[in-house]
Order: sequence, then C-alpha cells, then structure tokens
Amino acid sequence: MRPPWCPLYTPSLAAPILLLLLFLLGGGAEAEDPELLVTVRGGQLRGIRLMAPGGPVSAFLGIPFAEPPVGPRRFLPPEPKRPWPGVLDATAFQSVCYQYVDTLYPGFEGTEMWNPNRELSEDCLYLNVWTPYPRPASPTPVLVWIYGGGFYSGASSLDVYDGRFLAQAEGTVLVSMNYRVGAFGFLALPGSREAPGNVGLLDQRLALQWVQDNVATFGGDPMSVTLFGESAGAASVGMHLLSPPSRGLFHRAVLQSGAPNGPWATVGVGEARRRATLLARLVGCPPGGAGGNDTELVACLRTRPAQDLVDHEWHVLPQESVFRFSFVPVVDGDFLSDTPEALINAGDFHGLQVLVGVVKDEGSYFLVYGAPGFSKDNESLISRAQFLAGVRVGVPQASDLAAEAVVLHYTDWLNPEDPARLREAMSDVVGDHNVVCPVAQLAGRLAAQGARVYAYIFEHRASTLSWPLWMGVPHGYEIEFIFGLPLEPSLNYTAEERTFAQRLMRYWANFARTGPIKLLRLLDFLRVLRASTGARGHFHSVFHDRNYFSSHNRIINYSQEYSQFSDINLFYPSDRQSLDISHEYVSVFSTCPIHKTSLQLDHKHYPYIYLDYYSL
Repeated sequence: MRPPWCPLYTPSLAAPILLLLLFLLGGGAEAEDPELLVTVRGGQLRGIRLMAPGGPVSAFLGIPFAEPPVGPRRFLPPEPKRPWPGVLDATAFQSVCYQYVDTLYPGFEGTEMWNPNRELSEDCLYLNVWTPYPRPASPTPVLVWIYGGGFYSGASSLDVYDGRFLAQAEGTVLVSMNYRVGAFGFLALPGSREAPGNVGLLDQRLALQWVQDNVATFGGDPMSVTLFGESAGAASVGMHLLSPPSRGLFHRAVLQSGAPNGPWATVGVGEARRRATLLARLVGCPPGGAGGNDTELVACLRTRPAQDLVDHEWHVLPQESVFRFSFVPVVDGDFLSDTPEALINAGDFHGLQVLVGVVKDEGSYFLVYGAPGFSKDNESLISRAQFLAGVRVGVPQASDLAAEAVVLHYTDWLNPEDPARLREAMSDVVGDHNVVCPVAQLAGRLAAQGARVYAYIFEHRASTLSWPLWMGVPHGYEIEFIFGLPLEPSLNYTAEERTFAQRLMRYWANFARTGPIKLLRLLDFLRVLRASTGARGHFHSVFHDRNYFSSHNRIINYSQEYSQFSDINLFYPSDRQSLDISHEYVSVFSTCPIHKTSLQLDHKHYPYIYLDYYSL
C-alpha cells in the first residue's frame, strides 16, 4: 500500500490523474499490443515481448496442446487440448514433466543447467513459440526443437533452449514442446490399452500436429517445418522419420548427437514388459501378465505418487551400465512397426533432406556417471584394470568375446598402460558405441536410400565450459551455440564465440529455409558409406569451420586397417527386438570401425570444401 502522502491518494486529485494515465496509455483493451494477441484453434493467447541482443521478439510460452495426462490419463496417449474461454496468458513457462533430478554434483553448473527450472508436475504438456517482432509479413520457415535427456529428463524451458536469439537473428519461428519422460512417457505393457508405451513420442507428434494447425497464426509456414533435436531428442526425430503418421508433419530433419538406431534408444516388447512389472513390484503393485492382470497393475501404478515412480526408475535396468536409460521407446508394432535398423534399411527416403552430426568427445560426459575411476574433480587418469572394467559398463550387453574385441580395438598398443590414453580410449568406446557409429550408420543408410544427407563434427570447446579440460567437447555442448546464447553479453562468451554462434544460427536457419543449400556451401555427404553391406565407407565432416568445427580438418575414414571389422558386425545385434537381454552375443558394434587412429586426412583421394562463412 502506498504511504498516505502519495498524491494519487489525495481525493481531489485521484480521479483526474487516473484518467490522464489511462489516456496516455491508450486505455483498457485498446492498450493491448496486437502483435501479442493471437487466436489459435483452442482460443485466444496473450504473449510477451522479449528483448534479444538484436531487437525484440514475441514469445508465447506455456501454451497447452493436450489435456493434462493426470489421474486416469497417466500412461495413456495424449488428448488434444479442449478450447478455453477468454484470453489465455502465455507470458511464462509452465510446469516441467515429472522426472529424475541430477544430484551427483549439487550446485555445479555443468549438471544444474540440465535440471528442471520449473515446478515438476504431470500436468506438463505445454509448448512455446518465439517469432520475430513484428510478425513476418510472409510465411517464414519453422524450426521445432525436441530436447534430449535420455528419455528420462528434459524441459523446453531450460535456459540453453531459449529461442529468442535464433528467432530474432534469423527471422524464423521457433517452437519447443514438453513431452513426458521416464515411466510417465515410456513405461510399456505391450498389448495393453492402459499402458501401450511410446506416449512421450505421441506427445511430440501431437505437438507437431498443433504446429501444422496453428503456426501460420504466428507467421510460420506449415509447409516448411524442420524438426531438430539432440541426443534423445535426435533419436526422437529419427523415430518420427520412421513412423508414417509423423512423416507428413515436417519436411526436414536435423539429428544432433543421436540416432534412433542407437543401442540405448529402444527396447523390445519383452524387455519393456520386464521393466514395467519390476517397477510395479518395487512400488508395491501386484505383478501383471498377459491379459486382464495388466489392467490391475496399471490401476495400482496410477495410485502411486509420481515421485515414488521416479525414485525407483533406475532399479529396473538389467545391468550396471553407462549411457543406458530405464524407460525408452519400445518397438511396439504401432509407432515403430519394426526395429529402427529394419525400418532404416527398408525405407524409401528419396527427397528427404537431413543434417546429422556429432561433437568431438561424445563419450566423456557419461564416464563420471559410473565408469570406474572417473570424476569431474580430478584428471581421471585410469589404470589398465579400470579401463577393462569400464568396457564392461560401457558396452553392457557384450559377451566376454565381444568385450575382448573392443579392448583389442581401442587399446593403443604402443602405450597400453598410459593412463591418459586409457582415459581417451574409454571415452571413445562409449561415444562411438552410443553416438558416433549409430549416427554414421544412419547417415549412410539414409543416403543409400535416396536422402540428401549432410554431416558435421563439432570441435569447439566453449570458453565458459565448467566441466574439466580432460572431457574435451562433451555431449550436448554444441547446443548453446546453435541457440545463440553467446550473443547474450552477460554470459561472458568471447567475441569470437559470438561470431561463431551467429554463423551456426545462419547454417541451421538456412538449412530450414532451403534444405541442401548452396548458401551453406556444405560439403556433400559421401554416399559410398554402405555399412550394412560390409563395404568400406567414408564419413565426411561437412562443416569444416576453420577454427571451430574441425581443427584438424579431419575426415573420418573407414580405412583398410579396420575394414575386417565390417564383416564381423561387432557393434549391434541385427534384431534387438527379439534379443534376450541375458543372452551372450558377439554383436556389440555394428559395422562401424571408428577409432582415433583411423581418423585420417586424405587430400588426394577424398577432397573436401571449406565452409567459407565469410561469404555468407
């Protein structure tokens, strides 16, 4: 309350001054900024004007696109949001989907930046739209972001996913959505209507349908939608590529450090059921089975507090491992009609435009979460014994023979006991097995099946990175540049990094505008990578930014030295859906003999083109 001496509280002056203020502000509803009022299929929205370093943007945050999946809707596919009365406030992010919160290093920026920054709730199916201010006069390309987080965590409201910089700098419309994670999004009792699985992917699909129905209102072009994501978000993008009902909802795809054929990205129906029933038992629910018992089991699970499910999620994994997650998409015969590998090999991808890529040190981030001898608080100079033990958790399904082959392949036999070399080898094992090889395999198959594929290797370590130097350029740390965070002066990036971020935003936006673009001056993806046939291939780094993308201007070369691994099929089983998780098998890595010693620059036989960003 104002003090009694305030002139506005003098009876003789209050009314005239109030009228004057209303007149100056335009008064009542007439003060509404028309740029911030839109009508979508569900009703009216009021957004907010935000400032980016280059100017303002309009943001519409926390837009509901589905009915809250709470109570009896837990584990069920999403239902479109019913219309609402009046004008819905869309000026702030809404709740984050219930999930595990990382407490390994409390208060440490490197982990806290990925933790939820809003209240946890099962009522979480909201999306966000950033658009240039004022709205574009003609339809502009749309970028739709799917966050990563191992299918167990993530939120569209994280600071690193702030869409204002990209929307303002490139004049695009940017959309991001929440989707259910962990058991809430991916617990599956295949064959059951009560918990069919993959509802997190269905959340994403419903958001994509919302974009088709409504993005024109924000100035976006529904006929030019590019889906992009990182890690589990990239795997999700790939699954939408492989699922016919999703394919018509977007037009181009960017997969950053993830692929649907990764060994962590899906499970078969048997393993999905085992995990679901084990979680039920851990929280005190009766075991389910084929038929009617599933209904009883799911009814019980719906009565359990959300936090109880989160607290027990990690106990359902079949073995100690890194880069494995409890509840992930299931090969259900519906959303995924077959394994990703089978769908990739059988698909027709003519006309599809795809950009894929990896960062330099994909495996390092995960080592501090369970590999023997690793910590962010020391140099992690491991012993030979720790390396051997680490291979078993890094490639958890491997038989003894397969693990021995991995050790043989990744050991530097000139320095087999060198702790720094062993640390690097352990990072390579985890990164290659889970990210680099699946991405390379996906890119090769898509190209062989008619897609136009472009690829990059991201090699710049941010000057602000809080993880130790030995981790290099970890998984996920290209995102801040693609979203343009270095443009924010308060974040203390270097001037060179600001320029670099501007170029990256231009690359991604140009890809969204026109696909395989001359403007980007991308190196064409070499299409002779035919991993599935056992032929030797060559995986090119496309974005050869002189300073940041590839300091060694390297080409990943499947050289003669390692070609024999192509015939052994060392990386994945050919049919993981039918795999008994306890069965020993040799298939650990799939036709992807990528190793540091096979990263060779070959100017003579494999010419490449620099990205000349100075000409953009």
